[in-house]
Amino acid sequence: MILVSFIIPTLNAGKAISLCLRSIFKQTIKDYEIIIADGGSTDNTLTIVNKYQAKIVSNPLKTAEAGKAVALRHARGKYLALIDSDNILPTKNWLHKMLLPFQDKSIICSEPVRFTYRRSAGFIERYSALLGANDPYAWFVGVYDRYSYLSNNWTGLKLNQIDKQKYIKIKLIPGQPIPTIGANGTIFCADFLKKNFSGDYLFDIDIISSLSQPVYIAKVKIGIIHTYCESSIFKFACKQHRLLNDIYSFQKIRRYNWRQKIDFLSLVKSNFRFALYSLFFVPALIGSIKGYLKKPDSAWFFHPVACFLSFIIYTKVSVLYFLGYHHPLSRHSWSQ
Repeated sequence: MILVSFIIPTLNAGKAISLCLRSIFKQTIKDYEIIIADGGSTDNTLTIVNKYQAKIVSNPLKTAEAGKAVALRHARGKYLALIDSDNILPTKNWLHKMLLPFQDKSIICSEPVRFTYRRSAGFIERYSALLGANDPYAWFVGVYDRYSYLSNNWTGLKLNQIDKQKYIKIKLIPGQPIPTIGANGTIFCADFLKKNFSGDYLFDIDIISSLSQPVYIAKVKIGIIHTYCESSIFKFACKQHRLLNDIYSFQKIRRYNWRQKIDFLSLVKSNFRFALYSLFFVPALIGSIKGYLKKPDSAWFFHPVACFLSFIIYTKVSVLYFLGYHHPLSRHSWSQ
């Protein structure tokens, strides 16, 4: 059996997939396979992938979740590493450190505790690494899953955690809110994932939440590079639009929705508070200043813009959905 299967969904990933694959090839552990689930790339993605001798499987449904599902059925590894095409493994021993928690047989997956901060990166990538989330709404309501310099924590949820020096062991209880785990370098035990998965879309957080027993995961004290939007505000807005559109598009087949895990009044309060936080600008600006004082970087001052854009986009998509004008997004012209 192969030790690790790297599962990477792609769709016109271009330069990003080259950087991603190059970082995998540099790993000290060489017992792995790479499975590319391609959604019909029309750029040079597949030409790049062929240079790295990766296995390419077709992903006709195009989304990342569908790609993971297709690749899972071809994977032969003992462990399954879910890597996004815009991820870069920051060190040669990244995989080695990520596999260490599995010496504890109760742990079913491991995930980096932070996004690697790179001062030379684009300002939106830096902002996401500093905030601990790609989506400021996820940070605001506390379901983020990477270390935030604002909170000095990797999540805003109250979870059962044990510090194991090289990683944090976390107990997740089905039926309770769960951080937004499952992407950007999450590694699962293959037996666990294959045993509990079925369907055309792999929403790994759904699998965990649908179990009747608690599970244990590890947040490894390392990072992963996520070249999120680099410095493109337009790309950031497009991704926010796609994120909420997909939530509405797939909610009928989803088994987990954190909004359903809290009472309606709390949800209304959270949304109202985020509206005030975003629209009045000053609260978000104060957050930027606090962040800057903790970790000086001008990228913090994208925070008010990110919050405002997210609120406007989420409001627009939600209103159209409730009025019956919602349509799933086409991926035909999508690019990384």
